[in-house]
Amino acid sequence: MATSNETVISFKEVDFHYDLKRPILEEVSFNIRKGSKITLMGQNWAGKSTIFKLINGTLKQNLGAINTPLDATIATGYQTVLPEDKELTVGEFFRKYYPDPAEFNIDKQIGDILKVVNLKAPLDKKISAFSGGQQARLLLAAALIQDPDILLLDEPTNNLDSEGIWHLTEFLKDYKKTVIVISHDAEFLNSFTDGVIYLDVFTKKIEQFVGNYHDVVEQITRKIEKDNMANARLKKEAQAKKDQANVFAHKWGKLRAVAKKMKEAAAEMEDEMVDNRKEDKTIKDFTIPMQEDIGGVLLEINSVHIIDDGEVVVREEDIKLRKDDHILLAGPNGIGKSTLLQKIVSGEEDGVKVTSGVKVGYYRQDFSNLDFNQTVYDCLREAAEEMTEQDLRSKAAGFLITGDIMKSEIGHLSEGQKGLVAFCRLVFLKPGILILDEPTNHINFRHIPVIAKALDEFKGGMILVSHVDEFVWQVRIDQYLDLK
Repeated sequence: MATSNETVISFKEVDFHYDLKRPILEEVSFNIRKGSKITLMGQNWAGKSTIFKLINGTLKQNLGAINTPLDATIATGYQTVLPEDKELTVGEFFRKYYPDPAEFNIDKQIGDILKVVNLKAPLDKKISAFSGGQQARLLLAAALIQDPDILLLDEPTNNLDSEGIWHLTEFLKDYKKTVIVISHDAEFLNSFTDGVIYLDVFTKKIEQFVGNYHDVVEQITRKIEKDNMANARLKKEAQAKKDQANVFAHKWGKLRAVAKKMKEAAAEMEDEMVDNRKEDKTIKDFTIPMQEDIGGVLLEINSVHIIDDGEVVVREEDIKLRKDDHILLAGPNGIGKSTLLQKIVSGEEDGVKVTSGVKVGYYRQDFSNLDFNQTVYDCLREAAEEMTEQDLRSKAAGFLITGDIMKSEIGHLSEGQKGLVAFCRLVFLKPGILILDEPTNHINFRHIPVIAKALDEFKGGMILVSHVDEFVWQVRIDQYLDLK
């Protein structure tokens, strides 16, 4: 079924806030037509995930109206498995989310949908036994198996390898119902979307665009340039009126009245200026300093544990990581990449040895190595050692970490903000080795070239896992360790 003129989701002057002092959405209005495939864009904390929760009924708006057809089914593909679902078997997991769990042929339906996400998963295996990437596929499959009228996907390509992304893309191209996607993967979005809803984190309003993802990014860029040019012209004209008014204000008689009118005209011009898109800021260029007084071999890999057809296998390797040496760790979901990185950091991988005294900076894809109860300020101060308060705040501002964010607990941040805090912390740590597990997950596409440049220039040792080819191509790679 092609896109129709029938509206399937309608927001009318919707307001939402968790805290009156921090509104998320203000007077938001938009319509989504049946059968359309929409990208939800916006800076971190703009309210993208909030929109999803308002659509599926997890949250209730404070003001305004949200309408969907009474008989419309809605399914959401979330980013993380619920704690209570982790001890379910695959069969139990899908029966929980399948519209008719008593259907005789459900096992065949499960098998078919697992093929869509390119995952082999025995029905009696527990969810907790799967890797992060495999759990991401199971979450996606749990949403897809419901065959909903409205499919909401939150960062569906995070943790998926290139083959998994290809399978998902082909499925979405053929899906005949309404799809709304939050993602920072530009190539993935451009392959199937036909419109964009753009959330402004500062005005709390929404703009709606028609066209594929690349077309819309170009439209937004042109609009920013046009607004900036108009603002510059109005600012110049307003200043000229003010200058003339100041001259006439010191004269007698009618000239004073003319001065007053000129000031009013200048004020009107200033009112006509359009708010610049502050949310489109990109993080500043940054450098991750290397630990001083290190050299030679920083890390040796003699053997690694991998998962092959569900069995743990030891593979012999002979890899040495030296200063200014970058390794790309590759392999399909479920082979054990994230587990290997965790064990290297914790010292539990028997065949891998980090040289004594070498400091390891670890970017973990789920941020679980950060203390979610700690404030951002305390997290950064802990890593910044002797850095002055002014330097700490200045460098944090380069990562768009403002004073308000500094006061927030890490657990209250969006996933994208956690990522920026994690990178800022790495700058303060000055590691000898960087270990990075999917560092582009959740990160705004504007920041990715800046991050790639910083990693490319890092002078210490580095082990990188990333499924985003466009990102990897921007980072110098000296050695490959392909677990497959």
